[in-house]
Amino acid sequence: MTGTGEGPGLLPLCTALLCAAAALWAVVGRQRELRRAHLLFAGGGTLTPGETGPRGCVVEAFAALRRHWRARYGGRIGREVLCLPAGGVLAVLGESVMPLVGAAVAMPLVGRWLRVRRRRQERERRVGDVIDLCGAVAGELRAGRQPGEALMAVPVEDLGDGWPLVSAAARFGGDVPGALRSAAATPGAEGLTGVAACWQVAVDGGAGLATGLDRVGAALRAERDQREQLRAQLASQRATALVLAILPVFVLLIGTVMGAAPLRVLFHTPIGVACLVVGGLLEWAGLVWTARLVRAAAERGAVERGS
Repeated sequence: MTGTGEGPGLLPLCTALLCAAAALWAVVGRQRELRRAHLLFAGGGTLTPGETGPRGCVVEAFAALRRHWRARYGGRIGREVLCLPAGGVLAVLGESVMPLVGAAVAMPLVGRWLRVRRRRQERERRVGDVIDLCGAVAGELRAGRQPGEALMAVPVEDLGDGWPLVSAAARFGGDVPGALRSAAATPGAEGLTGVAACWQVAVDGGAGLATGLDRVGAALRAERDQREQLRAQLASQRATALVLAILPVFVLLIGTVMGAAPLRVLFHTPIGVACLVVGGLLEWAGLVWTARLVRAAAERGAVERGS
């Protein structure tokens, strides 16, 4: 597999290659930003041609890799880059390049998980922003403002790319309900559909918009509270799954402290590599299964709330 003799020689080389790749990645991004700034502040023009020769080919290759990464995984590298130092520490302790390879493979998966988590947090934040918007607009209406003025008087941080259309429609007398329905397509801003319905009824039938917004805000708040209660009920299952997932790490640390050298056994013996692969697959299957059970319970709770 990975002999003990070749590990110490490969580790510095792999570490140097990773550092060089990271530095070149940053240099490529910096060069592209400087060229873009040159166009913005120098009155336009054309981009200067890139470098030629081997160095230019390498730079262009890394630029293409950056574009592919951003198109495939959605944005810049974030905290998932911490997988590489963790893999480097394990590689040094175990004198094997396998942790480095595993860290490189885990980076896209960890990045995807972080992006899903960030989108979920943004969704919850937008739900709260819509609730605050309903209460604030209702208060402005009761203070004597017109609907369009009340909507423009409420500061809104981020309700998606469609919110500027809502502001423009309210400012210039456009189709505010239609703009609200378009903005409701943003995850977390679905409550704007109820705001659009209240606005439409108030414009067509003369009903009280403030009362309708209060009811929409109360309904959204009750739905959010139910989701939080369900999430709190499922927190113990998630915590149990997390503890079981990190338990093998503590076992390896205890074995290392006791002098059993478990990392050397895992990375340098056929039985250890087989156990590592099988254990990793079982760990992954357990996490997927637990996540599926929790998601099914959450969906079942959502159906029960709807009924």
